[in-house]
Amino acid sequence: MTTAEIFAPAKINLTLHVTGRRDDGYHLLDSLVAFASIGDRLRMTPGAGLSLEVTGLFAGGVPTDARNLVWQAAEGAGWQGHIDLDKRLPHGAGIGGGSSDAAALLRAMIDEGAAIPEALPLSLGADVPVCLAARASRMRGIGEEITACAVPKLPALLVNPGVAVPTGAVFSSLGTADNAAMPESLPAFRSPEDCAQWLRTQRNDLEPPAIKVAPQIARVLSDLRGTRDVLMARMSGSGSTCFALYPSLKAAHFAAYEIGTAQPDWWCVATELT
Repeated sequence: MTTAEIFAPAKINLTLHVTGRRDDGYHLLDSLVAFASIGDRLRMTPGAGLSLEVTGLFAGGVPTDARNLVWQAAEGAGWQGHIDLDKRLPHGAGIGGGSSDAAALLRAMIDEGAAIPEALPLSLGADVPVCLAARASRMRGIGEEITACAVPKLPALLVNPGVAVPTGAVFSSLGTADNAAMPESLPAFRSPEDCAQWLRTQRNDLEPPAIKVAPQIARVLSDLRGTRDVLMARMSGSGSTCFALYPSLKAAHFAAYEIGTAQPDWWCVATELT
């Protein structure tokens, strides 16, 4: 494998229905997932041994050893060399930063013709298989059932209040795990407005328990819902990042300016989900 530069996009759960819990403790999910035009970046340079350097806005606190999912992905796939990880996404944020990084490494290896152990992606985390697909998908089961979906380009604003939310704490605060799934057949979305209208009828079942763990999420959602031209707003994953959809990227940028001015300490980025 030659030196490779890879993009690891942010993963956004447009919906996240918790539909059950297996005997082994794993929760069953039904989630419509899209990916943003922003994300982390990796550079893989083959060599002896394995090493990892993390730089970027959100490098602080990111492990550079076997605790990092990228390291685990490389080790599990038998790749050796040096990895430079430019961390542009907040971690512990519900947008699959670490999972997308690991999936990007595996995808680069697959593109080069390498054989990846079939069980490896899911063993790294529930979000890794869908991040490996890196396109709009319906994710079911414990993350292993991935079905490609047609979703229009969605102008969006991502906002994180700077609070990392432990996934385990959110699931522990979940009232019930037996909730309704999405409809078996999803609509044919024609526009952002059309998609947002349908999304408003769906849920993120982890949003209420996440707000109990991190009340700041409620403030983020309130501020997003108060922006001009907003179509809908919801939390992604287990939090704490929230997103809002808009009819145009111009409207998303205007909202980013509006919220960024009022809350300069928040991470606030206009993007496009596909």
